[in-house]
Amino acid sequence: MPPTPRRHYTLSLPDGRTLELGRRTLVMGVLNVTPDSFSDGGRYDDLPLAVDAALAMVEAGADLIDVGGESTRPGAPPVEAEEERRRVEPVVAALTARVGVPVSIDTTKAVVARAAVDAGAVMINDISGLRRDAALARVAAETGAALVLMHMRGTPAEMYRHASYASVAAEVAAELGWSVRTATDAGVTRDALMVDPGLGFAKQAAQSWALLRELAHPALRALDLPMLVGASRKSFLQQAIGECPPAQRDAASLAAATVAVLSGCHIVRVHDVAGSVQAVRVADMISAVAQPGES
Repeated sequence: MPPTPRRHYTLSLPDGRTLELGRRTLVMGVLNVTPDSFSDGGRYDDLPLAVDAALAMVEAGADLIDVGGESTRPGAPPVEAEEERRRVEPVVAALTARVGVPVSIDTTKAVVARAAVDAGAVMINDISGLRRDAALARVAAETGAALVLMHMRGTPAEMYRHASYASVAAEVAAELGWSVRTATDAGVTRDALMVDPGLGFAKQAAQSWALLRELAHPALRALDLPMLVGASRKSFLQQAIGECPPAQRDAASLAAATVAVLSGCHIVRVHDVAGSVQAVRVADMISAVAQPGES
């Protein structure tokens, strides 16, 4: 596929800090501190283990660490805000003191986002795109944290009921546009925003494949915001490789990440950091050769 020229952005972070996006693809390592994550539930729900895992990801080349305290696997039950906060707040505090890269909090709840940012997180990753708790946008506006708005319909427990699209890329772009307007109406500046098309969320496998193929769709490009893409270990990959547990989907995940990079995305969210760093460097090189000065 011909590489899509990647736009350059400067993402605003708290306290006047910034993150340059576009010169190369950034790799965000996933750190789940939950007992029931689809990929690694229970492995890192102990503080020292979580810190060690994050340090290992940074050593492998992670540019950011995304901490999550609530599983978003299909059918996952909701977690009360206080329990989610109990899981993530000490981890975020420990990581920001030690890892040396930006820490993101993966949450849909304003109270959890506030606690995590107060503990040192500089980015809020909201898989609901502000549809679950619009007050989360005010947290970003008041703290200066960057805000990732992902596309999803419904909740993880019943999201596939809403997986009906006439044109998946165009509809995802339109619904992300609502999330962007909600954020800016709450005072979040555009230079603090990113979008995530939400592969696998409220999308059947065929729809996720179509969306991955169309990440450079004109409607998504028209949002004119940096893009984060997370395909890592997701179940739709099994349509190509056959049924297998999440940890055996890393090679397929690398292929999907490569497609995302060649489509102009800025950050890939991954479980296998070391492999992903190599994959995106190859994709970046292809983009640089095809589009001198653009990648």
